[in-house]
Amino acid sequence: MRGPQDGGAGTRRAEALPPQQHVERAERRAEALPPQQGVAGRRAEALPPQERADRSLVFHRRFRAPRDLVFRAWTESGHIARWWGPDGFTTTTREMDVRPGGVWRFTMHGPDGTDYPNRIVYLEVAPPERLVYKHDPDKDDEPVSFTVTVTFEQQGPDTALTMSMEFPTRAALLEVCEKYGAEEGAVQTLGRLTAYVEDLATQSPKNA
Repeated sequence: MRGPQDGGAGTRRAEALPPQQHVERAERRAEALPPQQGVAGRRAEALPPQERADRSLVFHRRFRAPRDLVFRAWTESGHIARWWGPDGFTTTTREMDVRPGGVWRFTMHGPDGTDYPNRIVYLEVAPPERLVYKHDPDKDDEPVSFTVTVTFEQQGPDTALTMSMEFPTRAALLEVCEKYGAEEGAVQTLGRLTAYVEDLATQSPKNA
């Protein structure tokens, strides 16, 4: 899909760096971040490469909210509309069927008024522990598809989330980083999710 991808592309083109430098800079910045910052200053971390480092981006986030709530925020259209996408974006869901083989079709609306149609196909759904889905383009002329794995781990009253975006080739990863700002877009999206679920967690259960 052109424009923002997986709620994870930026609102602007990445800096005019060679693709390899762009990704390496992101990895160096991630290494400098502490594992968990306070709520006010926290941002998702693009971890240094581990497995399949040549074609994956991995992000971590810890929420002061229960796992069930965070999972529902990721899988219910009413919740999704409140946080999905980089800063300044809104999302309209046209279809959402959260089950293996089910499809989520939605449009992200950019701050400049540009619409970005998207499609996700769910591969694994294991509430409230794990989601695996493929961001699969609707049109043949759109950028390459990629697979996202999201895990939700209860840690006391908090939830630890890991999101891995895996691309078919390193060239595909470099393309979305360079052309679409995928890393910063994911950071902004997870920041919006943090604010949303932590606010809900302070409300009464009937509102969460």
